[in-house]
Order: sequence, then structure tokens, then C-alpha cells
Amino acid sequence: MDFDILIIGSGPGGYVAAIRASQLGLKVGVIEKENIGGVCLNWGCIPTKSLLKSAQAYEYAVHAESYGVSITGPVTPDLGKMVKRSRDVAEGMSKGVQFLFKKNNITVIEGFGKLKSANEVEVIASNGEQKLLSAQHIVLATGARSKELPNLKQDGKKIIGYRQALTLEKQPESMIVVGSGAIGSEFANFYHSIGTKVTLVEFLPTLVPNEDEEVSKALERSFKKAKMKILTNSSVEHVDTSGDLCKVTIKTPKGEEIHEAEIVLSAVGVTPNIEGIGLTELGIITEKGKIKVDEFYRTNVPGVYAIGDIVGSPALAHVASAEGICCVEKIAGLDPTPIDYGNIPGCTYTSPEISSVGLTESKAIAAGYEVNVGKFPFTASGKASAAGMKDGFVKLVFDAKYGELLGAHMIGGNVTEMISELVVARKLEITGHELLKTIHPHPTMSEAIMEAAAAAYGEVIHL
Repeated sequence: MDFDILIIGSGPGGYVAAIRASQLGLKVGVIEKENIGGVCLNWGCIPTKSLLKSAQAYEYAVHAESYGVSITGPVTPDLGKMVKRSRDVAEGMSKGVQFLFKKNNITVIEGFGKLKSANEVEVIASNGEQKLLSAQHIVLATGARSKELPNLKQDGKKIIGYRQALTLEKQPESMIVVGSGAIGSEFANFYHSIGTKVTLVEFLPTLVPNEDEEVSKALERSFKKAKMKILTNSSVEHVDTSGDLCKVTIKTPKGEEIHEAEIVLSAVGVTPNIEGIGLTELGIITEKGKIKVDEFYRTNVPGVYAIGDIVGSPALAHVASAEGICCVEKIAGLDPTPIDYGNIPGCTYTSPEISSVGLTESKAIAAGYEVNVGKFPFTASGKASAAGMKDGFVKLVFDAKYGELLGAHMIGGNVTEMISELVVARKLEITGHELLKTIHPHPTMSEAIMEAAAAAYGEVIHL
């Protein structure tokens, strides 16, 4: 065999799996047809956060007077420079992964990988050259791409996906964003923050529909306060791109409306990249467009594994990384613990930020729990007031009988940095009383976690 493990795809699932496999003494090869680091590093997680940081810097400059800082002359956003900065950040991170590959003696093979057997992969390079590689184990980590709806076909110019949204040469005066999940809400937030007139369209009744209802409503209030147009319970029926502006027919609870915008951004989810990689030829089972795997990511074909966005777990970078580690540790003969998908944190990097883990209040009740809910608003937080970030709250959902933390839901400044405490708390089965009796430093945003736990038990001090 050429390799112990061949991994197709170098995103956060593939590259992390490769490095861990190399640490365990396995000979590893990674096949990548485009950019080392995959979509997350090059076209998703990292560059979007860079753009959002630029928007935050602009907002700070615009409101500098409220912090006692005087700026002479106009403050203007420069989309071109923001995009360049984000691309530079992504490129630097990609080079970092390439360095880690070299450090760990991982072989990179450029090209498109296709399964030929349970132990063979055909690699087709961009120049058409083909080679056949062999390995004892093959891990599929091919990721996903922007999902296209039949009535919202992307042309890359007027109707775009997230890739084009990251590299627009000119700031549009107006934009309609379709879909208010993490991708849609973050792009809507970014472009609206730098002055584009944004309309955010969501098919379901609330924004960020996977979040707790109170969090969703708080984000909608924040967006509306910033003068963003919000259309929930609404769907895009048709887009006419024949004129200078897109004419978008939107079905709303009030009836059909025509909205015009320079750009329509489709952010309705992602589609797994499972076409053309040899699944059908090998008889690998799929369900609902994703590869079926067991708890250690083994497909029905011995020697072939799948991780990340192409399997049925949440399409999140940190999930793919954890799956990659679990998968190769099992291959290497270790005894890893299967991933607990009930304790996966989620983050949305809007302003205010959102983070959550576990059950929402409504899902906990639907599951039969009697709940005890504690909530602490950032308006009562000294650190939030000092930072000028008083929007939002921490909400904790406990099992009233045993005190188990069923879910945590936060919206506010820097809450994506706070959620890990609650992921660990749930992992260690900490009770509400233990959480509220754990001393948190003052003044910090994280004090709100302690206060929310205290609120659930009638012991809150600062409300």
C-alpha cells in the first residue's frame, strides 16, 4: 500500500484527521483539489470572521465619540481593503496548515479523488493527469458547497453564494439575503453594518431558527433597531435579473411583494459533495443525500470511512474535526469515546453574537422535562455596560428535578467565547447549584452565567 490512510479533502475534518493519524505513527496522504484548509478556512469560518471584525472596527470608529474618542474627518468603509484583509488572513491560515502537514510528514496530492475500490483512489490532477493510489484505509472528507434552490439559481454576479459574497469588488447599495441561519445572518450583518441596504428573508417564523425562541426574537429586535428590513414567514418565489436591479418576488404573510436590489445572496444552506467520488460504484449506502456511517464513521464498505458535512451530523467545522480525530484513533487501535451529539456548541458571529448548547426551553418541555429557567440580561452587567455592549442575555435551562443543565443560550458581546464553560459543565454533569456557587471573576461578561444560574434558584444578586 502507498499509505496507511488516504484522506480525500483537507478541510477541518480532513486536515485534523491527517495530523492526528500522523501523530499515531500512520503514513498519511491527503488529496485536495483546491485549497488546503477547505471551505471553512478559505471560504467560510475564517474569512467571514475577518470581514465581521472589519465591520466592527468601522462601527467603533463611527461611534467613537460615545467612548470619548474624537475622530476628525469622515469615517468610510472600504470593502476592497476589507476583502483583501480577509483573503490575507485566510491565506496565512492555509499556509499554517501546509506547515503542519510538512511538520507531520503528511503527503499532499493535488487533484480530484475518486474511489476505485475499498483500497484504491484515482486522482485526477487539474492538467488531466491521472494516478492510482492505494491505502489500507480511506477517509472521505469532501465537505459541502452552497445549496441552490430551483427558483434561486446562482449566476455568480447578481444571484450569488457565500464565495462571491466574500470577494465582491464593489460594495452594493442594496442586497437581499435569503436565509437567516448563521451564514445568512452574518453576511446580512456585515453588509448592513458598512452601509448596504439589506433585506433579510426567512422562510420560518423566526431568525436563526435553530436557536432558542427568545434569542431569535432578540436578534430580530437588534437588526430592526439597526434599520435592517426583516421578512419572516416569507419565501422568494422568483428573481428577475434582466434589468440593472434584481426584481425579487417575495411571498409574505401579507401577500406577494416585489423588492429590488443590486445583489441577491442565497444562504439557504449547504449541499454535501458526494457526487462523482465513487460511492455508487462501490455500493456505499447514503441516506437523504448523506453517507451513512456508524459511531466510528465506518461506511458499509470495510476500509472506507466518512466524516464532516457529508455525514448526518451537524455541518460545523468543530464537529468535523472531532469526527476526524475519533475516526483515525479507532483505525489506529485506540478506544475513543463516541461523540455526544447532544453536547455540540453552536456559534453565530453577528453583532450581537449568539452561542448555544443543548436543548432549547421549548424542546426540553417537549421532551417531557419539568424545567427551571434562569435568565440574566447584560443590561445588569458592569462589564457589558463598560464595553458598551448591553444588548442580550444569558439563559440557562435546568431540569427542575435533578438540577441538570439541559441547555444554555446566549446573545450578546463575546458570548461565542463564553459557551465553552457550559459545554464543559454539561460534559461533567454539573448541577445548577454547583454552577451558581462557582466563583466567577468580576467584572466579566461570564459573570452573567453565574447570575443566570442563581436566577433559576431565586438567588440572583444583581437583578
